[in-house]
Amino acid sequence: DRLIEAKDVVFECGPNCGCDPGCVNRTSQRGLRYRLEVFRTAKKGWAVRSWDFIPSGAPICEYTGVLGRADDVDSVLENNYIFEIDCLQTIKGLGVRERRSQNVAYAANLLDNYDGQDSEAPEFCIDAGSTGNIARFINHCCEPNLFVQCVLSTHHDLRLARVMLFAADNIPPLQ
Repeated sequence: DRLIEAKDVVFECGPNCGCDPGCVNRTSQRGLRYRLEVFRTAKKGWAVRSWDFIPSGAPICEYTGVLGRADDVDSVLENNYIFEIDCLQTIKGLGVRERRSQNVAYAANLLDNYDGQDSEAPEFCIDAGSTGNIARFINHCCEPNLFVQCVLSTHHDLRLARVMLFAADNIPPLQ
């Protein structure tokens, strides 16, 4: 029920799978499990903290907003809520790393479908500037206690993976 380390992509059971919603391979699809609070800080504006202890590897929430093409985002406006979906670039970087699981090998094979797209920039992004969820208030930190994970469950299009946030460490209450 937890993800101990970040993977290039996580494949979960989806609507075409015969398992029930309680399947252990639907970890990120169970919604919020911790009491999270948006609060105002003295120096960083809005932030998020948990009222509960969160164990390392636990899924926190999905980064949601308006899905759009990265080329369509207005770069003139400062929007700190844009999250580029860059799973393809992550997997392309696997060449020198050991491939330890079938999922990673399968993800690498999916790249064959995108060979014509050698662009360095991600094709899609999530804009949480005007609409989104609690994830848009999570601040960047030099020593992060969360990690980003690309997750696929309803399709296998790496360009449109769900962006999930997981606990990188044990997170005590009110941190």
